[in-house]
Amino acid sequence: MRDPFKIDGPTVLSFSGGRTSGYLLWRTLQANPRDVIAKWLTVCFANTGKEREETLRYVKACGERWSVPIVWVEYRPDGAGWAVVDFDTASRKGEPFEALIRKRNYLPNPVARFCTVELKILRIADYMRSLGHEEFEVLVGLRADEPARIAKLRADPSGGTRGIERRAPLADAGVSRWDVGSFWKLQTFDLELPNHGGTTPEGNCDLCFLKHSAIVMSLIAKEPSRAVWWAAQEHSITNPSISNGGTFRSDRPSYAQMLAFTGAQADAFGHAAAEAEDGIECVGCTD
Repeated sequence: MRDPFKIDGPTVLSFSGGRTSGYLLWRTLQANPRDVIAKWLTVCFANTGKEREETLRYVKACGERWSVPIVWVEYRPDGAGWAVVDFDTASRKGEPFEALIRKRNYLPNPVARFCTVELKILRIADYMRSLGHEEFEVLVGLRADEPARIAKLRADPSGGTRGIERRAPLADAGVSRWDVGSFWKLQTFDLELPNHGGTTPEGNCDLCFLKHSAIVMSLIAKEPSRAVWWAAQEHSITNPSISNGGTFRSDRPSYAQMLAFTGAQADAFGHAAAEAEDGIECVGCTD
């Protein structure tokens, strides 16, 4: 039986900046000789500009401590459509995400999650093709305890992108969130964001619309300024086919309304939302 972490051809590891993708990187490095890593493996982090500073520091630390280059890419609305950046030059105010919204004049939502495709999947594919790879594998950090996401991945390994085949080695190896958590407890560094039962609510885009509304509300209550960017995007849409400026989700209050609900009303809203609406996992934005 093939070791799921073995690579034998052009491969890119999609590094989300979370503990799971960090563990995936470590297992991949352990399973392959350094000459194979140097020849075939590319590690890519697609920065949307809405990741927490702790995430950026963690990505940088993984590359430095494990002596593996991590390529940072970002979306651009013109030219080649993407650019290589690094820790110092990476966007931190949502610039790539906002540029995509401005170009589309439309907001991503749970049905049309074009942000993940445009900001992450296609930009990583662009980088691989810039290296001359028209066909390659993509390693993604999905675990065995995420059966619904794994089923979607296996039903469409290419993700609608020509020339690629996505694999989930952690799932194939039976790795769970508990295994990932146990690994990081033994390391000399870690992602500096809270781990709640094996999940990181503050990971990926800080107030992603796919996160459960109760989680979003709690994060806004903790740091209200986080909601300002998201509210501004909802009020920026001028598309005449969309009323009220558009929202990321039609099944819950806007970010401006959620910001107004913080404080005394936050708990009441959070409990009500938890009963009516569930968070949605996105295969492209792995933890």
